[in-house]
Amino acid sequence: MSVRAPQAAAALSAELEAKLLQRLAFEWDAINYTHFREGLRKPILQLSDTRVRLGQWHSDLRCIEISRPLVLERPWVEVVEVLKHEVAHQFVDERMNVDEDPHGPTFRRVCDLLGIDGRASMATPEGAAQDDRAGRIVARIRKLLALAQSPNQHEAETAAMTARRLMLKFNIEVDRATEGGGVRRDYGFRHLGRPSGRICEHDRRLASILRNYFFVEGLWIPVYRPLEGKRGSILEICGLGPNLAMAEHVHAFVTATAMRLWAEYREATKRSSNRDRQAFLAGVMRGFESKLAAQSAAFQEQGLVWVPTAGLASYYRRRYPKIQTVRRGGARRNEAYAEGNRAGREIVLSKPVESGGRQGGRRKAIAG
Repeated sequence: MSVRAPQAAAALSAELEAKLLQRLAFEWDAINYTHFREGLRKPILQLSDTRVRLGQWHSDLRCIEISRPLVLERPWVEVVEVLKHEVAHQFVDERMNVDEDPHGPTFRRVCDLLGIDGRASMATPEGAAQDDRAGRIVARIRKLLALAQSPNQHEAETAAMTARRLMLKFNIEVDRATEGGGVRRDYGFRHLGRPSGRICEHDRRLASILRNYFFVEGLWIPVYRPLEGKRGSILEICGLGPNLAMAEHVHAFVTATAMRLWAEYREATKRSSNRDRQAFLAGVMRGFESKLAAQSAAFQEQGLVWVPTAGLASYYRRRYPKIQTVRRGGARRNEAYAEGNRAGREIVLSKPVESGGRQGGRRKAIAG
C-alpha cells in the first residue's frame, strides 16, 4: 500500500507534547462515551515517529499508538478518525469474543454500525464512487456553473437556476430508487474551511444554507491545533459524493464572494470596524439564503419537492449519536447588515472554485 511522501514533521516543545497527549486522552474519552457507552477501559496513548502506519492498537500492551507525523502534518479531524478506528479495534479485541483477522467481518460490522471508517487503508471518506449517471450530472452542473459567469445577468441567473434544478431532480430520483428498490447508498463526509476559534453568524448561516438547500447534513466539530496548543471548530458535512462536491463548492464560492463584497463596501464607505464587517457578512448570507428560498418555492410550484429518505439521517446519527445545540447571538442589524443583505440577493452561483489545499483531503496510509 502506497503512503504519502515524507514531510518534515515540526518539532513540539515538551509542554506542547504533554498538552497534545492530554487532548488525545480527551478525544478517547469522548469516543468511548459517544460510541461505546463508556464500556472501555482507558489504554495507554502514545506517539510514534512511524510513517508506515497512521495508528495501531497493541493488545498485549493495552496501548494505542498514533503517528506523530499524522498529528503534526494533517488536520486534526483526520487524527480523530484514526483514533476512532483504533478504539474500534480495542472494542472488538476486549469486548467481543471472535477469532478473526483484525479487519474481519466483526470489526467492519462494528465500524459500519457506529459510522467509523473501518478500512485498513484509510482515505478520507467522500461518499461512494460516482456511477455513470451521477458523473454525467456533476459534469453538466459544472458546465452550467461556468455559463453562470456570463456578463448577461439573465443568462447567468438562468444557468445557475438550471444547475440547482438539475441537482434537485437528481436527489429526488436517487431517493426514490433507494426507497423503491432497497438500494443502499454509501455516504461520506468532508470538512470545509479552516479551523476557527470563533463561529460567527455568517459562518452559521452558510452552514444552514448547505443543510437546507444542498442535500447535506452538517455540524460544527471541535478540533485541536497541536503546534499552538489551542482549540477551535470546523464544519463537517455528510452526504452522497456528488452532493458533498456541490456543497464544498458553494461554501468556497460564497465565502470568497462575501469577502470580496465586503472589501468593495469597505472601500466605498470607509467603514472598516469589525462590528460592521460581521454585520455585512451576516447580511450577505441572509440575502443569499432569501434568494435560494425563492428559487425553491418556484421549484415546488413545478412539482419538484425533495423528501429525503432516512439514509442520510441514519448515517449522520451513527457518526454523532449525541449532539448538543448551542444558541448564540447574531451580528448587529445596522446599515452594513442591510447593504450586505442587498448584495447577497444579487449573488449568482457560478464556476467551481479549484481548492487544491482543501481540509480533509485524500490520504493513503495503513491503519492498524
